[in-house]
Amino acid sequence: MHDEGILMFDSGIGGLTVLREARVIMPDKRFIYVADDAGFPYGDWEEEALRARLIPLFGQLIEQYRPRIIVIPCNTASTLVLSDLREAYPDTPFVGTVPAIKPAAERTRSGLVSVLATVGTVKRAYTRELIDSFAHECEVNLVGSRNLARMAEAHIRGEPLDQDAILAEITPCFIDKEGRKTDIVVLACTHYPFLANLFRKLAPWPVDWLDPAEAIARRIQSLAPMENGNFYHAADLGVVTSGRPDFATRRLMHGFGLTVI
Repeated sequence: MHDEGILMFDSGIGGLTVLREARVIMPDKRFIYVADDAGFPYGDWEEEALRARLIPLFGQLIEQYRPRIIVIPCNTASTLVLSDLREAYPDTPFVGTVPAIKPAAERTRSGLVSVLATVGTVKRAYTRELIDSFAHECEVNLVGSRNLARMAEAHIRGEPLDQDAILAEITPCFIDKEGRKTDIVVLACTHYPFLANLFRKLAPWPVDWLDPAEAIARRIQSLAPMENGNFYHAADLGVVTSGRPDFATRRLMHGFGLTVI
């Protein structure tokens, strides 16, 4: 049996955190991982320019790879174009990623929740709608970073990090108010879990760093259940939109078991 595969699309290599979880529960599935290195980082784009880039790009990917499902483990892209993509390509199921505000609101004890995201995700109306719908009884602190995604990419590639710079990015997440402290920080960018251990080390007090990767993987599984019979699939692929993967990206994708093309 041949499966066209599950295509994962991210602005860079941050979505590999979701790929890792998806493979654990779906070892029978073929994955095609697409890193939009030509457009990275999305936080620097104006909304309309990014929308104009992404919608036709997905059309090209659908035509080339014929994916069974497209997963967008990128909060910035999902909150901006997910509804447009579903309208433009109605025959292709899309799984998006939005800040895990609902589970954070359900878990918090202090009522103080921070959402660590890109500037683009923070300013989206959709993010505010999630707060109004699921966290109206909490105080949600939106923290938009222009630098963390780049820092995470550098870290993944083995480059040294400035811990003081990292601390400056995450410090606004921590609020001490009238005897209550932030107890949950939502990691609303797929790059950020790669820095989670460093976040824990630098944090002024312990918090629950909420990574949605497993929840996204479960959602994919619900749309692509295991099939009966002898399952065959070709190699998992790693694709970069520039067509020129650098050495570090190639090495990383190989480390995740991807054949880089």
